[in-house]
Parts: sequence; C-alpha cells; structure tokens
Amino acid sequence: MKLLARIILGLLAVLLVAAVVAVAVSWAPARSAEELSERWAQPPSEFVQVQGMDVHIRDTGPRNDRPPVVLLHGTSASLHTWKGWAGTLDERRRVIRFDLPGFGLTGPYPGEDYSVERYVDFVTAMLDELKLDEVVLAGNSFGGQLAWETAVAAPERVSQLILVDAAGYPLDPEDMPIGFKMAQVPGMKPLMSRLLPRGMIESSVRQVYGDPEKITPELVDRYYELTLRKGNREALFERFEAGVASQAPSKRLAQLDVPTLILWGGRDKLIPLASARRFAEDITDSKLMIFDELGHVPHEEAPQATVDAVQRFLGAKKTASVQQ
Repeated sequence: MKLLARIILGLLAVLLVAAVVAVAVSWAPARSAEELSERWAQPPSEFVQVQGMDVHIRDTGPRNDRPPVVLLHGTSASLHTWKGWAGTLDERRRVIRFDLPGFGLTGPYPGEDYSVERYVDFVTAMLDELKLDEVVLAGNSFGGQLAWETAVAAPERVSQLILVDAAGYPLDPEDMPIGFKMAQVPGMKPLMSRLLPRGMIESSVRQVYGDPEKITPELVDRYYELTLRKGNREALFERFEAGVASQAPSKRLAQLDVPTLILWGGRDKLIPLASARRFAEDITDSKLMIFDELGHVPHEEAPQATVDAVQRFLGAKKTASVQQ
C-alpha cells in the first residue's frame, strides 16, 4: 500500500509540474494598442476616432473621382490581411482598409454589442467619417458578410461588391480552426483571456490555408500578437455569442442590384463551396471564380492571382475566367 501511495503521489507531482509548465508556456497577458503599434502600425497607418474608438486605418493610393476600394477583413484577422491586394490596387485606386471593432489594433466596442447590425452601422459611420458617398466594398469571411449586409442596408453607398469566401448562410464547416471552436465554449472565456498558446494560433492559421506550407513565422506572429490586444479575446467570445448567420440571407441577397464578384478557395473547409454557389445563385448580377488550390483566405494566400481577377472586375465589370 505504501508503494502504491508513493506511485500515486509521484504521478500527481508529475501532473502538477506539467500543468504549471503548460500554464507558464501559455501565459499571455493582454497587451496595449500602444505597445503593439510599434510593430503593427508603422506608416502609412493612422488612427481615427469613430464611435468612441481609435480605429486603426490605412488609406493609400491616389485621390480621384472613382469610388475608392474599401477592404473588410474577417474574424480574428486585421487590415494586414489585405497587404498584397492593397499594394497592387493602390497604384491606381484609393484603397482603404481598417481593423474592425474587436480585432486588430482597434480593439473592442464600447459596450458588448457585436451584432451584424452594429457592425453595419460602424462601416457606414466610417464612410461618413471619410466623406465617402460611394465605394467598392470587398470583404472576406465575416468581413464578406458585413460587405453584403452593408450593400443591402445602404445600396446607394456601394457601386460594386467583392465577396471573398464570405459568411452569411448557416455555417456548415467541414473543419473549424481550434481557436474558433474554443471561442464557442462559454466556460473557456476567463481562461483564454489569460492564456493563449502560440501553437494554437499557428494551428488555426494552417487550417484556413489551402497550402499550410505557405505559413511563415511572421504571419503567425501577426495573428498571435494582435489577438493579445487588450479586449480582443473577450470580444471574440462575444462575437460568436452574437451569432454568425444572417436572417433569411437568400431573400435579402435577392434585393441586391450591384455588380458582384465572388471569389472562393476550393479548399475552404470553414465555409465550403456550397455557400459560394448559393451566393452566385442568389445575387443576380454576380460572377463566381473558384481558385481550386486555395483555402479560406485566398487574398492572403495568393494575393497576386486573386487581385488580378479583381482588377479585371473593376476595369471591365466582368471576370475573364469563371468556373461554375
């Protein structure tokens, strides 16, 4: 009996040490926007005051009479996800991208309303702040849903629409990043506001790429460090609590009367191709282009190939190669 007791105590000690090590490795206190800005808000970044928040924004390219291109990122991403597109488009077009509330350096909303309606109100407030009457609106994932919801709510503000693996229909993923899974478990909120294994972020990013070998340490750094921005982890839980599917999307999408380009990664396991085809069916003036080898963030994974399609759409209001 004494030997058994010693063995049990030994195992408990090992487990305790392992738990302490795991917490120590995963311990990740919140970081301030000011601290993170040293790396992630270098010029041409700016901050503008909108709805009580200091919104992180990049506004580049020539000012002219053509509608500027506004890029909306997805859940847990930031304006940096559009770096490749912006670097090409802003040679001829004004390109505006910003961190949505709850993400990136903008940080959480005052209050805890993370409904789609509140986000649409935020986007229109941004357009008002920038004195933009009409824009080309593009978005990925949740940002894609936000783009089309804004076009439905304020059609006079959107001249063309670009949906990149957009959300909106009831979510039926083949696979979901582990970070998103944990954010839907209410009991994890207090724990995850203090702990954040970098490996979990890397695994989540790898899951949304068609080719995980394209993931670089700097890319993981970006997602990891911006998630640490004070309030962002709590906001992610609140965002999922608010819901991710739109009410009656097909009926509401049928109201759209705007040229729409739908870009999709053929290897997207979070929002599979079935949603892409539904968008193409529900939006009358739309074109669908599928990139077979790409995942949920094709604009980030293969910026040049995808932005080429965007340039054709912006220039001729049609895509050259459409796969149905």
